[in-house]
Amino acid sequence: MLTAEQVARYHEDGYVIPDFRIAADKLERIRQLHSALLERRPEFRDYCNALLDYEPAFREFADDSEILDMIAQVIGPDIALWNMSFFAKPAHGGKRTPWHQDGEYWPIRPLATCTVWLAVDAATPENGCLKFIRGSHKDQRLKAHNRTDATDVTLNQELDPSIYDEAEAVDLVLEPGQISLHDVYLLHGSEANHSDKPRRGMTMRFMPTTSLFDRDLAKEKAEAQKIRDQSKQKVFLMRGSDRTGRNLFENA
Repeated sequence: MLTAEQVARYHEDGYVIPDFRIAADKLERIRQLHSALLERRPEFRDYCNALLDYEPAFREFADDSEILDMIAQVIGPDIALWNMSFFAKPAHGGKRTPWHQDGEYWPIRPLATCTVWLAVDAATPENGCLKFIRGSHKDQRLKAHNRTDATDVTLNQELDPSIYDEAEAVDLVLEPGQISLHDVYLLHGSEANHSDKPRRGMTMRFMPTTSLFDRDLAKEKAEAQKIRDQSKQKVFLMRGSDRTGRNLFENA
C-alpha cells in the first residue's frame, strides 16, 4: 500500500514511485512473453500500444492485488483496466517519445486514468528513461499538441514547445521491477536510446468506472489524429462495479 505521504505526493506531483518491486520470476516471464511477441510481430520492435490484442497472457500482471490496492488509493475502489502497452526502446537507436499528455490520445470521459509504468530493464538517463514535469497535471486540462510526422518517435502527437520548459524535467530512474504511477494529465516524454543497454517498459492503464470508455469518441479520434482506432478496445472490470452503467467490459 502507498503511505499517506505517497498518496499526497501523487496528487501534488502527478506521479509517485511506490515501495514495490515485482517478483523476479514475474519479471522474467514478462521478458519471455515480449521476446516471443517480437518473434511473431517484429513491427513492435519499438512500441506496441495494444498489448492484450496480440498476447492476452500479459493480462495476468495487471491482476496483481498489491498493484490494484495502490491504484484504488489514488482513483477509488471501482477500477477498470482498459489498456496495456510495451515501450521496448532497444539499444543503439530506440526511438524517443515526444513530450505529451497521455489523455490527448484517449477516448475516456471524464478523462481519468492512472498509468502504472513497470521497468523491465533499468531505466536511466543514458538509455532514455521517462522525464516528468512535476505538478504539470494540476489544472486537469489537455494542452495544445501538434501532429508530428517524424520517423524517430513512438507517438504522433507532440506538445507545443511553448507549453513546457524542459529544464524543469525530472528523470524517472527505476531499477528492474520497480514501478511508477502517473496521472493522465502529467507532461512527460523521453529521449532516444543511444546506449548499449535496452530500456524496456510495460504500462498498465487503469480508469475509475465513474468514467466511460467512449467508443464513438474513439472512432472520431482515430480519424482526426490518424491513430489506432480504439473503438473495439478490450476493457476489463478489475474491482467493484461499473459506476456509469454504460461501459462494455470484456468479462461482463
